[in-house]
Amino acid sequence: MANSVAGVKIPDSKIAKEAADLLREYGSELLWNHSNRAYLFGEIQGREAGLKYDSELLYVSALFHDLGLTTQYSSPDKRFEVDGANAARSFLQQHNMEDESIRLVWDAIALHTTIGVAEYKESEVSLLYSGVGLDVMGDGYHQFPEKLREEVVSAYPRNNFKEKILPAFYEGFKHKPETTFGNIKADVCERFMPDYKSPDFCECVLHSPWKE
Repeated sequence: MANSVAGVKIPDSKIAKEAADLLREYGSELLWNHSNRAYLFGEIQGREAGLKYDSELLYVSALFHDLGLTTQYSSPDKRFEVDGANAARSFLQQHNMEDESIRLVWDAIALHTTIGVAEYKESEVSLLYSGVGLDVMGDGYHQFPEKLREEVVSAYPRNNFKEKILPAFYEGFKHKPETTFGNIKADVCERFMPDYKSPDFCECVLHSPWKE
């Protein structure tokens, strides 16, 4: 693992190294590269904006943010984002991390797909959200320095990421598609499950058990 990429020093504390080891063990090359790109994109954006944040917490959040997609951390009935957040919380509690730091990491992971909310939270939360958004959907692509973007991708290659990440998402929650109701991952279920139709919020309201 590189010591620094695009002018960013990769956190190398005991906690950071152990979190990286977990992702290496239970994740995949796809998730490893994506998670590191998300961290670096978020870190660089935070640095460019002059924000105050904890790089170690941002790094751990990035490493855990998709671990809820893996067999090791996936639950039968929770959103994969919550599974990853819960795994990170347990990990940090074992390292006696302060409660406020654990809460920040939990929020960053649990909210990283929540459009319209995460960007208004604390810097660690908003930077993970923006780093993931840039890597997955290209949010802010043209505003991000091209040279730094190329250095990040050189260190952690995309390797046909656009085509591979959607099936990876689906594999992570195909056993619990109901957990995608009300969030953007419902689109993934509808793409890969021809017979699946996400519940309609309006129908839920109109067909509730209330009599009026």
